[in-house]
Amino acid sequence: MLQIKRLRLFSRLILPIAMLVLTILFGTAGYMAIESFSFLEALYMTVITISTVGFTEVRPLSESGRIFTIFLILVNLGLFTYFVTLLTRFFSDGEFTKLYKQIKMENSIQQLQQHVIICGFGRNGKESAQILFNNKIPFVVLEEKNELETDLDFDVSYFMKGDATKDEVLLEAGIKNARALITTLPVDADNLFVVLTAKQLNPNVKVISRASQDSSVKKLKIAGADNVIMPDKIGGAHMATLVILPDVVEMLSIMSTQSTDRFRVAEIQSNKNISLGELDMWSKTNCTILGIKNPGNHYTINPDASYQINPGERLIVMGSDEQIEKAKKLL
Repeated sequence: MLQIKRLRLFSRLILPIAMLVLTILFGTAGYMAIESFSFLEALYMTVITISTVGFTEVRPLSESGRIFTIFLILVNLGLFTYFVTLLTRFFSDGEFTKLYKQIKMENSIQQLQQHVIICGFGRNGKESAQILFNNKIPFVVLEEKNELETDLDFDVSYFMKGDATKDEVLLEAGIKNARALITTLPVDADNLFVVLTAKQLNPNVKVISRASQDSSVKKLKIAGADNVIMPDKIGGAHMATLVILPDVVEMLSIMSTQSTDRFRVAEIQSNKNISLGELDMWSKTNCTILGIKNPGNHYTINPDASYQINPGERLIVMGSDEQIEKAKKLL
């Protein structure tokens, strides 16, 4: 797709030049055939004719040569008008600038590493993009039908218009180097196809999918989705929890969605075999351990000091950027 856009850009610029060259070749061949001019003489006559500079002819023209010259001038006037109209529209309408910016953006996307691809820019896609932007995580938005909105509360640095179910579109979005893909398309079948395609192109990418029907959850997980979210269910559960534990829910929401240099929640993979008591992370780094996830996807919430950490387990910790870096070195 990127190659096609480049060809479109260059074809708009090359077409007028190519037609001018063809006109010169046509005129040169005509003078050589009609007036028996040499190649240089015929080329000279053609150039002074189509440029309308009015220099003297190489030799007096025959009647046939004059008719050919009239025809060449008329053709040149038509082509000149076409060239001016074409180039004026191409540059003044902003088409060149728009196409150039799009190509430049897609070239930049190819250089991204560990970014997130968001397929679909509806309500769920915008919310995901907002949180990623707040946490300074680079992301690419893929949207097939809509252009990028101008009244967003955050900046979208990378936007591609295309069908996320197609291999070439995901490849141009950098699926090979992406850390995760979020698909929020309104139709579950489309999300299923995106999950299958993404996992085929990059088996290591983390895929999070939206689902509307309960029956789609199992299918999406079988297809390779690491997490399947049903927005309606989560919204209802969140509202009910706000009635029971309003402050706790608000606090957890802040912890999970808002990060600064002074506070964030992070995951750290352990490379050690050591108990939490021996590790003594709190006194050494001031990081708080919220929980531990083992390779079998089992979570231990608020582990005690006797918990034995094994290599490959992931610790969910809370602290500042500096404290979390110390914890990474400790593990």
